[in-house]
Amino acid sequence: MFSNNKFIENVEKLMNNMHSLFIKNKKISCRNCLVVLSLLLLSNCQSSKNNLSIQDYEVAVRWADMALYIAKNTPSNSPTFASRGFGYIGVTMYESVVHSSEQKQSLAGQLNKLDALPQPDKSKKYNWVLSLNAGQAFILKNIYQQTSDENKEKIDSLEKVIQKSLKKLEADEQVAARSVAYGRAVASAIFEWSKNDGGHRGYLNNFDSEINMPTDKGSWKAPYFAQTISRFPLHPSWGNNRTFIKANKSLEMPQFIHYQKTKNCAYYKQFAEVYDVSEKLSQEQKEIAMWWNDDPSETFTPPGHSFNLASIVLKTKKADLITCAETYARVGIAVADAFITCWKMKYHFFTERPSSFISENIDAEWESFWPDPPFPAFPSGHAMQASAVATVLADLFGDKMNIGDDTHSSRPKDEIRNVEYKKRNFTSFWQVAEETAYSRFLGGIHTNQDNRIGLQEGAHLGKNINSLSWNKKIFALVKSDNTVR
Repeated sequence: MFSNNKFIENVEKLMNNMHSLFIKNKKISCRNCLVVLSLLLLSNCQSSKNNLSIQDYEVAVRWADMALYIAKNTPSNSPTFASRGFGYIGVTMYESVVHSSEQKQSLAGQLNKLDALPQPDKSKKYNWVLSLNAGQAFILKNIYQQTSDENKEKIDSLEKVIQKSLKKLEADEQVAARSVAYGRAVASAIFEWSKNDGGHRGYLNNFDSEINMPTDKGSWKAPYFAQTISRFPLHPSWGNNRTFIKANKSLEMPQFIHYQKTKNCAYYKQFAEVYDVSEKLSQEQKEIAMWWNDDPSETFTPPGHSFNLASIVLKTKKADLITCAETYARVGIAVADAFITCWKMKYHFFTERPSSFISENIDAEWESFWPDPPFPAFPSGHAMQASAVATVLADLFGDKMNIGDDTHSSRPKDEIRNVEYKKRNFTSFWQVAEETAYSRFLGGIHTNQDNRIGLQEGAHLGKNINSLSWNKKIFALVKSDNTVR
């Protein structure tokens, strides 16, 4: 499918840069973007006998970029709702192309309450990249029904840009039309399935003002140094939502150190650790805390950070279409189920954060390095979703991999805390998960217990995702790249 022509490679780079500008700058109109791209395509047709093509992984990554943009730029978005969105977006991507592979298995009949999906006509040809393109546009606009018309126009424009380029490679108009229709049919079926999960349009009730909050010692209290102005907790019923994987709904409640305020007890000591470290943070520790803050009011949320890590891996690997789709599906399911499971545990224990315990028992004037999020502490959502994602990525690519995370490198310096957002480098997926968890301890909003249990439970979730029948049985024991897949 790909051309090695140097000119085409340069045009592809220009297309990447143009799309990056397009989704980051609202002032660049969709029409202007299309005009410039059309000129580039026309120029190539006139100067080269080769056909211009977008590499498969680029199509998948561009849609992931668009999903991140919509998450970041849609009002009332939250980590919980965003995680759900990435789950359905990832599954849609996988199901729109799974039948392109003789090896891979559909998730229909495996995911919770997803009994069946539209099937392609085995006697006819499909352009699977066109199917993916159409499916992503449909699911993104429907999951984010509340996003602006301008954002929906951006989604439509990206679909048309990619479709126009791909149709140069697909001369048969019937194949193209069939492929687009199939991608949309799959996305439509998945969207209908999503409506009954308990989180549909969850942005309409982010904060529950009618909740009866526990008043026992050690219970969560609305913070004054906070990420939101709401005095009510975020999505207290989110843990009741349907998980993608049935097994992830039935994890047992973890062990928890219960409230005591005597100085020699384990409960007191875990908060004392937070306090002691916060009083002498190094510049490196501040950078770690800030890199993973993933503030929903300024970024595409913590699950979005994980979704972007998948993109970084896929761009590094230049993966084929089905690998890209499976990667986004696994990561999407990982963050979605992690937030459901974590919220179930959070509101079961309803535990306080360091801000309340430290101010009441250690230092009345203490303030955390990073403001508190609006929900109970135990276990850490950052840790759980990062661990789940590390577990699925390690299963796909092996744990050891050089990863350059530049997710926030374009953010301006935080002048108040004197911290710049610098690219962070890792040598394994688990190292990423551990630093994600550690950042919340450094930020002063989680104890080590919160993080340890979050990492532990996230690994359980990830293993359940890996245990799905991603491969047809005939291929299940075949080794690929020295890994059982």
